Amino acid sequence: MTDPQITLYRLQACPYCERVVRTLGEFGLEYRSRYVEPMHSERNVVKRVSGARSVPAIVDHETGVTMSESANIVEYLTGTYGAAAGETGTGEAAADGGV
Repeated sequence: MTDPQITLYRLQACPYCERVVRTLGEFGLEYRSRYVEPMHSERNVVKRVSGARSVPAIVDHETGVTMSESANIVEYLTGTYGAAAGETGTGEAAADGGV
């Protein structure tokens, strides 16, 4: 069994994280969830990976891309994986979010 190509750093019950989870599901992408500390100042693992402590953040091991902010992630996933599946987007408003 191989490791999923995407690692998602997230919080429990985070609506911005759930937006990314929905998009990953829409495109049938396998991913690994890494739940992080709720306290912003203690999210050192996310800072080491993405350079910031905000979530959601993803690491796409297939393409080498690391990024934060849900709108950026959804746009990236749609552009990278949605076109292959014939998708044009999630249909959600362009409101950005990160915690």
